Amino acid sequence: MSDKHGQVTALEGTPRESSNGREQGSARPVQTITGPTILTIIRMVLSILFMVFVLLPDTWAKIVALVVFVIACITDKIDGIWARNSKQVTDLGAFLDPLADKMLTSLAFLTLVCLGIVPIWVFAIILVRDYAVDGMRMMAARDGITIAASFYGKLKTTIQMIALIILLLNLIVNLEFFTILGNVALYLALALTIFSGIDYLYKGYKTVIKKPTQKTK
Repeated sequence: MSDKHGQVTALEGTPRESSNGREQGSARPVQTITGPTILTIIRMVLSILFMVFVLLPDTWAKIVALVVFVIACITDKIDGIWARNSKQVTDLGAFLDPLADKMLTSLAFLTLVCLGIVPIWVFAIILVRDYAVDGMRMMAARDGITIAASFYGKLKTTIQMIALIILLLNLIVNLEFFTILGNVALYLALALTIFSGIDYLYKGYKTVIKKPTQKTK
């Protein structure tokens, strides 16, 4: 870390190298798998369980799938609040959280496409956007930069989850009201998907592509 004069100083407890290149002293390993990160990983597992149950033809399986999906959505809210309040925000958590969100929503959209509820072109736009954003994130990670989820990205995910819950509920009750409400939420989520994708790519362009180009001039 830097002191007040701008000089680089070693962190307390950081191992130092001796003249023969070996480390002296022992430093405590940095904990990267925190409680909130474990909750994020659980959400990934729940995503797979959801897909298994929702594709079963029985009504009870659809109910279980809906419950699993709602629990997974709740963990999305809990892990972020937990990480911030307990000051356990890590680069790994910032990377896995949006990845877990995409895994949950993408598998849900894929199953609804298979069931003929969501148009395939809607899922295609969502998928292309996610691949583009993930590609930009990987470029940033290569330079040691973490692009965390933005407000618009989180809002997009929230609206997507609401739309999916309504459409999944309609698999059980089959009411026209939920069909209309689910479609309204779906296309609102699609609009936010496109907007947040453009926002991510623009920020990534300024951070990863434009700045290095300017430095080489």
